[in-house]
Amino acid sequence: MTDLSALFARVRSRAERQNTELPPCAGEQDVARAESDLGFALPPVLSGLYRRVANGGFGPEYLLFPLTGHGRTAVAEYGPLRTAASAYWPHGVLPILDWGCGMYAAVDCLHPDGQVLVFEPNAGPDDWADAWFQDSPSLAQWLLNWLNGTGWWEEDGTVSDDAAALQPQPWPDAARRLAGAGRR
Repeated sequence: MTDLSALFARVRSRAERQNTELPPCAGEQDVARAESDLGFALPPVLSGLYRRVANGGFGPEYLLFPLTGHGRTAVAEYGPLRTAASAYWPHGVLPILDWGCGMYAAVDCLHPDGQVLVFEPNAGPDDWADAWFQDSPSLAQWLLNWLNGTGWWEEDGTVSDDAAALQPQPWPDAARRLAGAGRR
């Protein structure tokens, strides 16, 4: 298990180098209100990031959404993705970062380790389950990949001998979660 205090300290240090004006951290009440609005609890690593690092504004490439607040937030993004008309976004999968072109990084809040998923709708899948990929088995590992510069999104990471191993793999639970989640 990753030492969360040490992980949060490393993330905070990198976030401060990346953005000298980080937003303030989310408070306990902010997290509780978000969980109530979402209808599920946040994994401890995700909750801790927002409470101990900053309310978004740091991370790989396009930066994490704030959890709550004004404008684009993780909570505000989740609602429209889960509308009754959409058959492509499973319950409990919280978007945390917009990669652009309709792609999202998202945390599976129903998974005990908060696995990180990638939603990539641009291939025009016949089945929405084919648009979902597992980026990392846990949010902690995903953060370590960012800290170590080894994520698939890193320019240097994609030219290494292990580039294929770094690429997100199809999410094996996608079809079950899309079919069985129901609209909550």
